[in-house]
Amino acid sequence: MSPAARTIGGMLTVATWNVLHRVHAENWSSDVLDRWPEEAPRIAAVTARVAALTERVVALQEVSGDQLASIRAALPAGRSIHTLDYPRIPTPRRIPTLLADRSEHLVLLVDGPGEVVAAEAFAEDRGKGLLAVRTAGLLVVATHVSTGPRRPGQLARLAEVVAATADGPAVLLGDFNADRTTVAAELGPGFAVAELPPGAPPTRPRETGAEKSQWIDHVVVHGLDSRGAVVEDVAGLSDHNPVRAEVVPGADPGPADPGPAERNDTSPM
Repeated sequence: MSPAARTIGGMLTVATWNVLHRVHAENWSSDVLDRWPEEAPRIAAVTARVAALTERVVALQEVSGDQLASIRAALPAGRSIHTLDYPRIPTPRRIPTLLADRSEHLVLLVDGPGEVVAAEAFAEDRGKGLLAVRTAGLLVVATHVSTGPRRPGQLARLAEVVAATADGPAVLLGDFNADRTTVAAELGPGFAVAELPPGAPPTRPRETGAEKSQWIDHVVVHGLDSRGAVVEDVAGLSDHNPVRAEVVPGADPGPADPGPAERNDTSPM
């Protein structure tokens, strides 16, 4: 039996979703504001969606303090919550915010216990980062990566963390602000990005003709394989749609290649 098979017991379900911090929506005039002019009902709706997810591991990006409190209150027994509290607190720049707690968090929900082995904001973007949790011998990393020239260095940092902390297979979940091919290339050898089926809805819907990719949220595996990746259309509840997948034992890729390091972008995507 492979080390991966012994670690995850055959199959693990995972999901990732950027739930959209209200201040970012307000600063960037997101269409979500038209659909959800009041934040309290949207927070309740996001929490209901998150609570209904059956995946054993769920990564969430752009979680406001108000949203985090709502999720904590709704968590079922046996579900642990782990957070990276960003040092950067989003500042309203266009209109007064509806949030009571403007703090921003990267979140991992895990069935059963988990141990945080790394949690850091990226050096040159204190509102993006990584949160690595070890659970049942598997390393799970939630991340939100900057767009633009900071991205390669941040992906290199993710590869370094996997190389330094994984004693078996690893899965990375998050908003990578780049397409599947770019993410795989910049993470380096040993990493594979789950492939969505033809015709899958965008993970980050944009206007027709937009230059940026509309598929930027990913499930990435190292020492595992992935299957059954799907995008769930949440009809504008956030500016991103959740991605769900299964990860299964795969060939051992050997040590992760940490690659070169550098970083950089401040726009929330």
